[in-house]
Order: sequence, then C-alpha cells, then structure tokens
Amino acid sequence: MSHDTWRRWLSESALPLWSENGFDTDRSLFHERLTFDHQPIALPELRLMVQARQVSTYCRAELDGFGNTAARSLRCLHEVKRRYWRSDDAPGWIFSLGPDGRPADRRRDLYAHAFILLAHGWAYHVSQDRQYLAVAQETSLEIDRIFLMEHGGYRDTLPPADSIHRQNPHMHLLEAYLALFDVSGDSFYLDHARRVASLALDHFILPGTGMLLEFLDRTWAPLQATGHNRVEPGHLLEWSWLFCEFARLAPDDPNIDRVLDAKDRLAETAMAYGVNTRTLVVCDAITENGTQLETSTRIWPQTEFLRILALRARGGDTQAAGFIERQSAFFFEHYAPSRLRGGWIDRLDVHGVALTDHMPASSLYHIYGGAMELLASR
Repeated sequence: MSHDTWRRWLSESALPLWSENGFDTDRSLFHERLTFDHQPIALPELRLMVQARQVSTYCRAELDGFGNTAARSLRCLHEVKRRYWRSDDAPGWIFSLGPDGRPADRRRDLYAHAFILLAHGWAYHVSQDRQYLAVAQETSLEIDRIFLMEHGGYRDTLPPADSIHRQNPHMHLLEAYLALFDVSGDSFYLDHARRVASLALDHFILPGTGMLLEFLDRTWAPLQATGHNRVEPGHLLEWSWLFCEFARLAPDDPNIDRVLDAKDRLAETAMAYGVNTRTLVVCDAITENGTQLETSTRIWPQTEFLRILALRARGGDTQAAGFIERQSAFFFEHYAPSRLRGGWIDRLDVHGVALTDHMPASSLYHIYGGAMELLASR
C-alpha cells in the first residue's frame, strides 16, 4: 500500500467528505456523525471536543499541503469561541451545544479543554494570528483554576461525576501543551507539559512495566485489585508517540531518561499483549497482567499503531517497515473500504463485523495523525 494511496485517499475522499457533507454551513460547525451514505445525523448535542478535533485536523492539512483547508475550520473556531467559551458567564468552555445554539451541557470537561487548546495551537500555526495564542493562554489559566488539584493532576470534570482519575484527558492535555510549545516557543506550555509527563511517569505507569492504567483512585493508586485494571493498547501507543514528541522538544529535560525508557516500553507492551500477531489488529483493552479484556477493536488504535510503526521504520526498524504494508492494507479493506468514499467503520468485532451504523467525525483526528507520520517516513 503506497504512500500515494494514503495521500490520494485523504486529498480526494476523506478531507473533502468531512469538510463538505460533514460541515453545517448554516451554523459554521462540523457535524458529529454521518450515515454510511454521507448524510448528516441530527443529534441533541454538539460536543466541543468534536469541533476542536476537526479544526485541528483541517488546520494541519493546509500546512501539510492539502490545499486551502484551513479557512472553513478557522471560521468554525470563531463560531465555537462565540458559542462555547464562557457562554454561561462562567470561566471555561461548556461541554456541548443544543440544536438551538444554546448551552446544552454546561459541565467543564478537561478532555474537551485539552482539544480546544490543541485547536488554538494549530490555528495559530497556520494563520500566525496571535489572537489564537492569547485565547490558549487564557484557557490554560482557566484550566489550572477549574481543574487543578492540590495533590497534583487535574479533575476530569466540574462538577465532578465521581472520584476516579482518568489518564486519558491528561494525555491529551500533554499533547496540547507540547503542540503549543512547539509553535510558540513559550516555556509556559513546556512547564505544563513537564508536570503532566511527570504525573504519568510517577502514577499512571506501573513501575518496571509498560502498563499504563486507564483509571486510578483519588490517591493516584490503581483503582482495581491487581489483575483487574484496564489498560488500552491504543493509549499505550499514543503515550509512546507523545513521549517521543516530548523528547524531541525537551531533550535536556531532567526526566529525559525516564521518558525515553517509557516511550519504548509502552510501545513494546502494546505490541506484545495488545496486537494480534496474525492479523496485526489492536484490541480495545487488556488488563495490566496482559490478559485480553475486550476483543473488539476500534479504528483509532489501528491508526495509533500505524503511527508508531512509521516512527520506528524511520529509525531503521525493518520489521516495523514490513508491518506498515499489512496494516495499511487491513485499514483500507476493513475500516475504510472504497464503497464508503472517504468514510469509515469505527468499530469491528473479533470476526471483523461492523459494530456501528454510522461514521463518527471524531475518528478523522486519529486517522490523519497516523497517516501523516507514515507520509513523513517516505
């Protein structure tokens, strides 16, 4: 499966689909879902996270040479800022909008805030308009005010739904801070990234292993008894890539040896316990002792695996280079068959049968990230 196949699929099918059928021109917002026939699906809420992911992707796409893809996403970001940011007269960004354009869910959600930070980083990168950095700075300060906890780390939501700590929003917060530091050079973001990376190294990853837990208790200890904690191989691969980015941007960090060790261990653990050696399919979940917990598989872990394979192939790993061809072929045969014309099937069971009846826009962010790492390895 050639690099040209990926670039052609993105430029001729996927990116046009989600910026045309996937965009509501009346509201200047992206649709969350399409049918397999490319028709928008009306939903009671539009989440901030989805808007931010699409904005990030289309800003990146222009920088990567896919034409004038940023204008519509910047228009969307302007509308998102107007409708989601402090729209209920309180600090932060609301979780979702209703069909009438008014706040539907007023929660403050760390995961969504991480992605709106990421969107502003890419918006600044493509436009060089410093207003995006100004909003990112204000949002970062609001995140610290709203979510930061005295014993380190961040709350998932406000008001909190429970006392469980989740690694996932922290992972994307690290991603956003690294991206903002990369485009701005402002050490403010690198300092924030360092704090999140240290939290992961100290608490999320079980000592001496490459197992990174999804859920922790209020003291940052494993939530369940030994052998019953959830680990997602896709997230191991994402963290591995982010630690690689951290090392690229902060090579002299005091924690760099631990970061580099974790980068390798996480990827190797994901491949050892979460990847089917025959099909190269990444399962949804395992336990921290390596037992498979869920045999189903979503599209995004496959693209995170592709990203790590491309990264390793660029470093001279011949086995990874050989896997890329098989992984790409599987993607286009099972997840993004030609009949979907730029769309995809989000989840499959262990037999390769589709478990969804629609196409979620949110997957594009993962697909694009994996594809770009592959194209960069040419």
